[in-house]
Amino acid sequence: MLTPQGRVFNQKIAAGLANFGRLIFICGHYEGVDERIREHLATDELSIGDYVLTGGELAAMVVIDAIVRQLPGVLGSEESASDESHTTGLLEYPQYTRPQTYRNWEVPQVLISGNHAQIAKWRREQSILRTFVRRPDLLEKANLSAEERKLAANKAVTRFD
Repeated sequence: MLTPQGRVFNQKIAAGLANFGRLIFICGHYEGVDERIREHLATDELSIGDYVLTGGELAAMVVIDAIVRQLPGVLGSEESASDESHTTGLLEYPQYTRPQTYRNWEVPQVLISGNHAQIAKWRREQSILRTFVRRPDLLEKANLSAEERKLAANKAVTRFD
């Protein structure tokens, strides 16, 4: 059941729900759903955030879209969902496309170097730094090495000096 009173929906919940063969979403409108439905029929209550909509239909669409992205074959590549924001507990690294130069803005050199180990290292560092700047609350639970925690701590010092 979609309700502002439910547990806050996240990527981990989406991955868990993707394992079910069938799901039924109960969506209230204006004042919600009769309490007896919640008590006797709903097996879970989800909220998509700390705000109220006029109905649960849009919330259900958000939840469904997040779940469907977890299903094999939905995205172009099986790896596509593995390093997205919130999948690893961090925000995703910056994305760059072609052309290499646009309005004199360059793609970072490391990304065109062909050195896959350096590219992976850069992406991981960028994820940590982006998470620190935009969602530092996520770093507390993130699975970081001692070196990565040091990187985030150094960023904290330089950011606030």
